[in-house]
This record gives sequence, C-alpha cells and structure tokens, in this order.
Amino acid sequence: MPRCLSLSLKTAFNASPMLLSRILASIAISAVLLSVSFSAIAKVYNSEEYVHPVSPAKEHAKLSFVIAKQLQYQHYRQMVLDDELSSKVFDAFIKSLDPNRTFFLAEDIKNFEKFRLLMDNNFRRGELDNAFYTFNLYQKRHVERLAYTLNLLENDYKTLDFSTDEELTIERDELPWPANKEEQNKLTRQQLINVIISFRLAGKDNKEIQELLIKRYKNQINRIKQTNNEDAFRIYINALAESYDPHTQYFSPRISENFDIQMSLSLEGIGAMLQAEDGYTKVKRLVPAGPAEKAGQLKAGDRIVGVGQGVDGDIVDVIGWRLDDVVQLIRGKKGTTVRLELIPQKAKDEHKTKTIQIVRNTVKLEEQAAKKEIIEVTENGKKQKIGVIDIPAFYIDFKAAQAGDPNYKSTTRDVKKLINELKQEQIDGLIIDLRNNGGGSLQEVNSLVGLFIKSGPTVQVKTADGRISQLNDESEEITFQGPLAVLVNRLSASASEIFAGAIQDYNRGLIIGNQTFGKGTVQALQQLEQGQIKLTHAKFYRISGDSTQNLGVIPDVTFPALYDKDDIGESSLPEALPWDQVKNVDYSNFPTADSLFPVLKSKHEKRVLSNPDFQYIQETVVRIDKQKDKKTVSLNFKTREKEYNISRQEQLEIENK
Repeated sequence: MPRCLSLSLKTAFNASPMLLSRILASIAISAVLLSVSFSAIAKVYNSEEYVHPVSPAKEHAKLSFVIAKQLQYQHYRQMVLDDELSSKVFDAFIKSLDPNRTFFLAEDIKNFEKFRLLMDNNFRRGELDNAFYTFNLYQKRHVERLAYTLNLLENDYKTLDFSTDEELTIERDELPWPANKEEQNKLTRQQLINVIISFRLAGKDNKEIQELLIKRYKNQINRIKQTNNEDAFRIYINALAESYDPHTQYFSPRISENFDIQMSLSLEGIGAMLQAEDGYTKVKRLVPAGPAEKAGQLKAGDRIVGVGQGVDGDIVDVIGWRLDDVVQLIRGKKGTTVRLELIPQKAKDEHKTKTIQIVRNTVKLEEQAAKKEIIEVTENGKKQKIGVIDIPAFYIDFKAAQAGDPNYKSTTRDVKKLINELKQEQIDGLIIDLRNNGGGSLQEVNSLVGLFIKSGPTVQVKTADGRISQLNDESEEITFQGPLAVLVNRLSASASEIFAGAIQDYNRGLIIGNQTFGKGTVQALQQLEQGQIKLTHAKFYRISGDSTQNLGVIPDVTFPALYDKDDIGESSLPEALPWDQVKNVDYSNFPTADSLFPVLKSKHEKRVLSNPDFQYIQETVVRIDKQKDKKTVSLNFKTREKEYNISRQEQLEIENK
C-alpha cells in the first residue's frame, strides 16, 4: 500500500502547503490503485463520473476545409468530394473508433446514418458538430464498457462462469453491433472471461489476475479522461485522408514535431525516454551521451512530478498529466535550463522529492541510426569476413542540411562512413540489412544506391497528370565494389523497396529474404497553420518499369516467412492504389552476378530442406495458419486448457526435432 495512505491526519495538517498538496495528489492517485483486498468496501463504477465531452477548437473548422480542398485537388487520385466519398469516409470514421464492433450499439449506428451523406458538405463548410457528437458518444460507450468490466472484476468476479459451453467470436468486424445493453453486457462478460482464461493458462492466480486487470482498465479510463479535442479532430480528419489512400495522413502539431525528430534522428531536450505509469511520468531510460546522462542526476525509474523552466521558474505539478504534455514542458531550445522535481527510483518515502536541473542540448538518437558488425563464416575450410550494415530507416536532418551544417545526419553519409571502416577491416562481402525498414527519405535512397553503382538512374516517379521523371546518381564514384547482398522481409517498405529494386535491376547484388511490403507511393509534407499533412502525390517505379505497389520486391533467394503476405502488406490495406507499369529507362547492369544466381538458389533450396532452423519456421507457420482458421474460442477453461496443452506439445515436438 502506498505510504501516503498510512499518514496520520496530524502529519498531514502539520505539513507545508506544498507537501500537503503533494500528499493529497498522491492520495488521489493511490485511491485509483487500491487492490482488490479492499473488496469489502469495493467501489461501484459509474461511467458518468469519467465522461468528459470535447468540443472542436476554433481553428479546426478552417483546417478541415483546407485539408479537404488539398486532398481533392493535390492527391494522386484527385477524387471528387461527393456523396460516394462521403459514405466511404463515414464508414472509415466509425471503423476507426470501433473496429471490432464492441462499443457502439445498433441503435447508435442507426442514429449516425443520417450523417452518412452529409460529410462532404461538412468538410466543405468546416462543420464539425456531427463528427464530435459521434466521437463523444464513442468515448461514453467505451467508458461504459470499462466501468462494467471493473464492476465485474471488483464485485462479481465469483459469478464469472468458466465451465460454460459458450464460444467467443475473435474478429467481430463483420458482425452486427450489439442490439441492446443486455447483449452488449453479455459480450463484455465473454471478453473478460477470455482474457482471464488466457492469464490462467499463463500461470497467474485469481488474485494476480484481478489486480492486474483492475489496474489495466483503470489506466484505460484515465487515458480516455485525458483525451482532448485535437485527438478527436485527428481521428476524424484522417478518416477522410485515409479514404484517398492508406499513407495520406494529417499530423497534429505534436505528431509533426515527433515525425521531424524521427527523420532527423535528433531533438533539443534532455535525452530521456519517458513513459506514463500509474499517473506518473516515469523515466524509462536515458539516451546514451545525452544531456541527462552526462549530468548524472536523472536515473531510469525516477518519477517526474514537477517541471520548471529556467533556474528559478515555478515548478508545475505534472502528476496525472498526459505524457505528451509533460514531454512538451521538458523539451526546449538548446542551452536553456529545465528543472525537474523527482521521486527517486529507490525512494522509500515518495513525499521526499528532490529537484535537479539540466541544461538542454541537441540529442542524437544514435540507436536508430545505421550500424555495422562483422560476421565470420567458414566456407570450404576458408574463413571469410562478411560486413553487415543494419539500416532501420532512411533518415536525413533536413533543417541541418539546409542550414549548411557540414556534419548533418543522413543515412547515406553514415553508411558511407561505415563502409569505409569495414573496408579497413578487409571484409570479403557486404550485407545491407533492410528488414523492418519502413522507408523514409526518397532523396536518401537515391544517394544510397549511388554508393554501389557508377552512375545512372535509380527510380522513376509518376505524378497524377502522367508526367514521369527519374532520379539519378550523378557520381562516378563507387564506394563499395565487392560482393553485395540486401536482406529484406515483409516489413521492408517504400524507400527500402526502391533500394532493393534498383540493386536487383542493376544485377548489382543478391536480394535475400521475403517478398517486401509493396508500398510504391510517394508522399510530400505540406505545412498547415496547425500541423502538417502527408499527402500522396506520386507513384514510384523501378528502372525496369515495374511498380512495387502491392507486389513489392520478390527476392532472388526466398526465406521461409512467419508473416502471411495476405495479412501484412500494402495489398491488405483498404484504399491501396493499384499496381501498374511504365516504360523502362536505359541503364547498364552488372552482368557478373548472373552466373552465380542459379548456383546460389540451388544451394539455398537444398539448405532449406535440411536446415533445422528453416524446418522449424516452416512447421511453425503451418501451426499458425491452422490457428488462424479458428474463428471462435471456447470460454470453457478445461477445454481451453486441453487445447493449450496439445498446442504446447506440438510446439515442443517441432523444437526438439
């Protein structure tokens, strides 16, 4: 039990005003976290206590009008904003709120139907009342479900039946919405029983499960309470944006800031990764060589309870705040000071806080940058050194580059440096690892291809009016001329596919892994008065003329895949643009690898048949596919336990082969 609950009234009244305020705030948080050991005085949850409707901000009306206009005239598809699109946006908006048809009632959906053909008019006029009405009702329904679940956990846990013959449909996206509250309560109860059974099978006892789930659902309610009008507007406007294609998105000002940080791999702040936990902002870890780590006062596990600006600014109490609001207070310009009031990680008394100050500086997110390693392999008794460069994303610090900073961060600059270091270690070959690389800067992938070819085109780009241009590597210099392989998987997308496609078309190297994601569209960021819009304005094509859209890049050597390409990838996304082709461009390929490909493929196919790791993956995929075919799960614990034991035994047999 938190210590603040055991303080006597005398202690509280003798405390300073600041301490008393902290005690009361802590008591409020602790009350939310009381364990089920207090079941004798268990709380009855009333959803009305937690519902806080939001209203659109003044700027949202103009913003919705501007975004709708930009989409209509500047998007690659150039769709007219009419009743047909209005109906599509309506469905997308409802689905984004309640994808599993759990929270809304059938009568709610029937009530919303009057908005279906009005959304185009609402966008043109900047009217948001219908959207916010829908969003607020969703919030209300969501909290009702959480409150009902908490009441089951706190007050009616013993009434839950784990011997029933009922089954729960896992994916409800095509089922009807619950007809009434009674039907919805039954569904919620079934969903809770399913979660509890899963925890029991994982070895947890009832007390652990109750405590964990009560904490989980209270945290969910708390997050809903923190929802603001920007959250509602973003979900609504993105229902419109994503009705054009899955990669067109509105970024709120804060999301825009985070996107810029991801692209530049740098920010100005203290260099601490934070997380929300039980109403506090907790330090998850420190960025290596960042200001906080260098100062040596902030530690992982510390909880931030107050933030002050400068050496003498007032400390603002941030207990119970949204994480992004706290982050916004802590970030700031290089050279400025921020003060943090902390509950140290090892503190025995959470009311004994300490205040530290850190001077903000530029933080380099090196962990997300390209990195290298050397793998030694033995082939026919001969040791060989293979260099591996892992590239998580195609990044560039646009602002630093435009400002003329000679040390600006970019993928190509980092990779070139790493290649030169590997060459010094006399590697025999190089692997570029693009697994899970979702893409990034088109400029960067063009220049990265240039490190491996003499000069020539790297990619073609076609705009909505049919005009086709091409990006070229103009440099005659080749940074690396040795044997090259590119490693990809289903989550390699966009710029990763341009790179892999170019290397494959030039016959410059071997593409190894799985069929890639299939994102063949080009986005541009457009600044708005509030935030940005990432808008699809073109498609890219390989120099061979093939699009990667939906199809992706097919490897020369294919590995067994755990991902089902029908479930993950561009072709599985709603409103994805179609595949097509354009004319190829003139280019000269590298013929030296041609004779090796058939030999390598043959060796690989034999290895797949005999290698236990490949066999393990293939047999695991068969098991996963078998499980995927199940549309329902039993809510009978003994039945589930039997199924679990059989599944576990099958997995053990695969592992022990």
